[in-house]
Amino acid sequence: MTDAGSTAPRSADQIKQIVRERYGAAIQAEEATDGSTGCCSKSAVPSAPMARSSFGCGDPLALAGIQVGQVVLDVGSGPGHDALAAARLVGETGRVIGVDMTPAMLERARRAAADEGLRHVEFRQGDAERLPAEDVSVDWVISNCVVNLVPDKNRAFAEIFRVLKPGGRFSITDLVGENLPPSILENASAYCSCIGGAPSEPLYLKAIRDAGFQEVTILDRFAWEAPELEGTDGRVWSLKITARKPRAGCC
Repeated sequence: MTDAGSTAPRSADQIKQIVRERYGAAIQAEEATDGSTGCCSKSAVPSAPMARSSFGCGDPLALAGIQVGQVVLDVGSGPGHDALAAARLVGETGRVIGVDMTPAMLERARRAAADEGLRHVEFRQGDAERLPAEDVSVDWVISNCVVNLVPDKNRAFAEIFRVLKPGGRFSITDLVGENLPPSILENASAYCSCIGGAPSEPLYLKAIRDAGFQEVTILDRFAWEAPELEGTDGRVWSLKITARKPRAGCC
């Protein structure tokens, strides 16, 4: 297994492998202990306690406005919590696609969908830089503390833009930061805990707008406790953000 504490320079492929291994180990540990564990555990968010971790940093569905019959894609679907919740919202006339690159996460999510008898949700292996979905095929994209883990964030938002239908929207919760010290930025363990990969808020918003999105709106911010940053000037916070792909013929 890759050394998750390494501070050696990492390629994009190395980053993905580290994240895949770390999250795979986290979900297996949760299976063994029947408790919440992992990198970005939603159990760390006071407003959203859960018996099992979603490995996220908020609730991208809270203000998403998803309707019956729509198609939803969950980028970095993890154990499937948000994708299954979306499946209940769209009903049997809709469809939900969860995408994750960690086999253990996909196995857990598929098992959960089968347990609930939700046949209109599927989980595909892939990553945010190459989403396994057709062009202009999705009404909503949701994502929960995932883009900060992606090496090429501009490519991730370009992919989200590609799969959305004209007028389609995304609802994302994610972490951003400032003044992160080199000891954090270069540490793979901090990257997996969603701290080391957190971009600045201006850069995050620029990546969204550069992809072509409009109506970029920050709906909420809240401070995120990061023990890794104690004794430094660095800080991170969670964003709840939405944006819309322009309608056909617009602008």
